[in-house]
Amino acid sequence: MNHSGITGLTTLAQLAEAHGRRFHLLIVDDEPWVRDAFREFAELSEAVTVDIASCGNEAVESVRSTEYDLITVDLIMPDISGLEAIAEFKAIRPKTPIMIITGNATEKLIREAGVQGAARVLHKPVALETFVSAVASMLGRYYGMNV
Repeated sequence: MNHSGITGLTTLAQLAEAHGRRFHLLIVDDEPWVRDAFREFAELSEAVTVDIASCGNEAVESVRSTEYDLITVDLIMPDISGLEAIAEFKAIRPKTPIMIITGNATEKLIREAGVQGAARVLHKPVALETFVSAVASMLGRYYGMNV
């Protein structure tokens, strides 16, 4: 599959070059098809490395041991909720930007996630191009880089 036309991949590469290294992302989702899509994204871009967590508790452990440039998290997961995970992430690494990617969350839950510190929300299903553009936008804004 040819992905060279995906908007955002070039921007992401330019941001990583300006940053001086690849960006390190943590993707948290309990749905295997979502994790597979994000693995595909990681393979498309030389600008990122991606760690995957299948549940909130696994993600919290990853955040304790690894510093990430961006975390994406589903709000509805089987072990701990995305809200609980966001609270833990912010307690451990308060400056790490967080993006929510969710399919079933209510507006109330999404607002509460924003209060907890999530900066952006994408609704499933998310097109790869939309995801890449959102990641590039968040990283550029967070790290104060314009390309």
